[in-house]
Amino acid sequence: MPEVNLNRPALTAIILTLDNEDTIEACIRSVSWADEVIVYDSGSSDETIIISESLDARVVVDSEWLGFGAQRRKAQAFANGEWLMWVDSDEVMTESLREGVLQCLSATVDKKYAYSFNRVTDFFGRFIRHSGWYPDMVVRLYAKESYQYSDDIVHEKVNCPNNMIKAVDGDLLHYTSNSFSVYMSKSLRYANDWAHGKYKKGKEVTLFGIIVRTKFAFLRKYLLQKGFLDGRHGFLLAMQSSHYTFNKYFALWVLNQQSSKK
Repeated sequence: MPEVNLNRPALTAIILTLDNEDTIEACIRSVSWADEVIVYDSGSSDETIIISESLDARVVVDSEWLGFGAQRRKAQAFANGEWLMWVDSDEVMTESLREGVLQCLSATVDKKYAYSFNRVTDFFGRFIRHSGWYPDMVVRLYAKESYQYSDDIVHEKVNCPNNMIKAVDGDLLHYTSNSFSVYMSKSLRYANDWAHGKYKKGKEVTLFGIIVRTKFAFLRKYLLQKGFLDGRHGFLLAMQSSHYTFNKYFALWVLNQQSSKK
């Protein structure tokens, strides 16, 4: 049951989902103390919706996928709470983060501020503490009337000035995936969405540009961001990062080529 506290504004937790039956239960349980939990689903074909409803979450199904930014903006309109807290379906709030959020949401909380969470990401069995993944501050808490997400297809952000962001104590645990196929499928989908977003804005790339960006992605992750301190996981993460970079720029190159032929 949500924690009743008359000295704080109503809070709505929002979770975007699509076929997340393996992670959605832990996610919902970690935010079940909010006054309202909304699962905004993009048309799951697995047990995601059934599990969500069994945990008393309010499920909204919207299969018209326009990108992550647009999906979050549409989901925001369904929230009843004064404040919104966003958690992804593969994330779990720790008890310390919950306490940090409750401390922020007092009766006198200033709606002009947004709040960021420190996300700690698991990469196939190890929480990454370097490689540019930590600390990973993401804005996830704000007053509904004050802000909303950008409309970017992927890598969307809350439209909030940096000087209006405060950090909340505690960690947000991010479990990317224990399945190689699921992880790589998601990576490829993100790369494709990124490429289409850049293509619509007139972005172009050459073969040389693909090669340079791919090589630099590995060097940046492994050396500049000290991925070597994360051991073999850091090496593999750097390799995967370069692979992702190659995929997204290759996808953009393909779109450029198809456009030039027309």
